[in-house]
Amino acid sequence: MLIGLLTAVAASVCYGTGSVLQAVGSRRSARSGAATTEFGGPSLSSTAKAAMTWEFIVGTILDFVGFALGALAARLLPLFLSQAVISANLVVTAVLSVRLLRIRLTRAEWTSIGVVCGALVLLATAAGEEGSGHGVPIATHWWLLAISLALMAGGTLAVRLLGPRAAILAGLLSGLGFGALGVGVRVLNGVTPFDPAAMLTDPALYAIVTAGVGGMYLHTVALQIGSVNGATAALVVGETVLPGAIGVLWLGDASRAGLAWMAVLGFVLAVAGAVAVAWFGGPAAHMEEQPQQAPELTPTG
Repeated sequence: MLIGLLTAVAASVCYGTGSVLQAVGSRRSARSGAATTEFGGPSLSSTAKAAMTWEFIVGTILDFVGFALGALAARLLPLFLSQAVISANLVVTAVLSVRLLRIRLTRAEWTSIGVVCGALVLLATAAGEEGSGHGVPIATHWWLLAISLALMAGGTLAVRLLGPRAAILAGLLSGLGFGALGVGVRVLNGVTPFDPAAMLTDPALYAIVTAGVGGMYLHTVALQIGSVNGATAALVVGETVLPGAIGVLWLGDASRAGLAWMAVLGFVLAVAGAVAVAWFGGPAAHMEEQPQQAPELTPTG
């Protein structure tokens, strides 16, 4: 349990730092006048241009490290705990955005972040043993792949049609993608004992790849067109609620005896706090988040 918690915390720090660095790179790209679609959303070329900045590259590397650590945490902890702890990257994102994106957090946002932190303590206290994830029908693996493809395709279409209005939706869908990734890691065949053939023929592996790559793309788009804290908070809701419920209902995750109420309370508070940050951290609340005011960073050392 302790190793799993430390792994999840490390993944959270990597994700949170990566999100802010990616936001800096995305805003630098936007300042350069990168192309948009006719609906005002970022074009594929503008997203590619954002991905070429050094801040975005470093942020992406941190995301991959976070991905690996998060996958390990999903194998070691109940999903409702591992996903909630990883989602605490919202706190890292908010604190770093004060310095790197010149954002002033309101009292309501700090209060919401405090609620999320308190909720994570409740969850960690109440969490019991994680389920094995074995014995899930292979049809479920195929459904996971189909849902991952639908989420990513639908999200890509939505941001192209809705433009800036799709920022929170893009963050939510990217979170659902990362949640699908966590479920895929739990049910993936061929991990223990290691069997490359079983792993490569398992649809869950391709659901993991689809959800991971698609989730990163949609999160990048959300950072380009909306509030970094709002987009990240929406991601938190997506990657926490549904995977946590799936873990409890179908994968055998459970709380400690007599502490189910604490797990439920912590889970509800974590989601409510994330939604509050999304609400209070919307674009209208942070006009200084506009692309032209993002600071120029230069590598040192």
